[in-house]
Amino acid sequence: MIPLPRENAPAWTDDEPLECVAVIPEAPNVVTFGFRPPSGAPFHFRAGQFLTLDLPVPGNPVSRTYTISSSPTSTAYVSVTVKAQDGSVGSRWMLDHLRPGMRITAHGPAGIFHLPRQPDGKYLFIGAGSGVTPLHSMTAALWERGEMPDITFISVARRPSELIFRRRLEHMASRAPGIRLAFVVKDEDPFDAWTGYRGRFNQLMLGLMAPDYLDRDVYCCGPEAFMDSVREMLISLGFDMDRYHQENFHAAATTIDEVPDLDDYVPGEEAKAEIVFGTSGVTAECLETDTVLAIAKASGLNIPSGCNFGVCGTCKVRKTAGEVHMVHNGGISEDDIADGYILACCSKPVGKVEVAV
Repeated sequence: MIPLPRENAPAWTDDEPLECVAVIPEAPNVVTFGFRPPSGAPFHFRAGQFLTLDLPVPGNPVSRTYTISSSPTSTAYVSVTVKAQDGSVGSRWMLDHLRPGMRITAHGPAGIFHLPRQPDGKYLFIGAGSGVTPLHSMTAALWERGEMPDITFISVARRPSELIFRRRLEHMASRAPGIRLAFVVKDEDPFDAWTGYRGRFNQLMLGLMAPDYLDRDVYCCGPEAFMDSVREMLISLGFDMDRYHQENFHAAATTIDEVPDLDDYVPGEEAKAEIVFGTSGVTAECLETDTVLAIAKASGLNIPSGCNFGVCGTCKVRKTAGEVHMVHNGGISEDDIADGYILACCSKPVGKVEVAV
C-alpha cells in the first residue's frame, strides 16, 4: 500500500517512477489514469501543466506527453486523461494494458500553459475533445480554493457521449454559480435526446454563451484546426489577443522560447484597401477592416443580405480577383469557397479585391 503524503515530506521528483492506482473510463476510448509516488511524496504542479510518460510498448518503447487532468490542490495523487486516437501507439497501449500496480517512468511536470499564481480574474475556457483536460484541471483548482470562481467553460465534441468530464463539470457548476457551462456537439447520440447547442462552434454561439467574452482571459485547447478557428473568431470580434492562451498536445511548450509564432492575419486598422465591383463598374477605396457588404451599400450597390453574421448565406458573391479575410459562421460550404465564392457580410479585403457585383 502506498502511503499518503507526510507533513513536510520532500516533493516528488522524476527520479522516482509513478505507480498506477486507478483506471477510470470517461468516454469512448477515453480513460483517466491515477498515479501516486510509491514513496508517498507529495506531487506539486500548476493547473494546465503536463507529464511525459515513458511507455514500455513491446518492441518500440515510446515517450508521450499528457496534460494533468487532476487539480493541483490535491498533492496525494496525479491523474492524466488519455484519448486513444486512430493509429495511436502509446495511448492505445495505456488503454489496453496499463493497470493498477504497474509503475511508469515519468518526467515533469512542465509546461507554460497554466493559470497565473494568483488566478483572480474572469476566465473563458474553450476546449474540444481531449483538449478539455487542462481546462478541467484549471476549473477544479479554482473551484477547490473555496472562493467563488468566475468561469465560462465551453466544451465541444462530436457527440454528447464524447463530452469528457461533463458530469464532473456539472457537479462543480451545481455548487458554484460562478461556473457557467456550455456544450456543443456536431451529432446526437441515438436514442438520447440532446437539448444543448448543435453544429459548428461559431461567433453566434460564443456571443450567446459568453456575452462578456471581451472582459475575460481566454484559455483554449484542442485540435490545431479548432484553435485556429477560435483565434480567427476572436480576432474578427476585436478581442485583445494578449489575453489569449492556447496549448497543443502535439507541441506542448515548456518555455516561452518554444511557443510557436501564430501566423494569424489581423486586418490593419489603418491599412488601405480597394474593392472593384466588376459587374457594376464601380471601384471603392476602403480599409482592410471594412466588409465587402458595407462598402457595396455605401457605394449605392445592392447585395441581398439577411443575418449579416455569416450564417444565412444570402450575401454570397463570387470573388474574381484578390484575397479577402473571411470568418463565417457556417453560411458557406468549402466547395463554394474553393470555387471562389465569399460571404460579403463577413469578408474583409486584403489589398485590392474584385467581386462580381
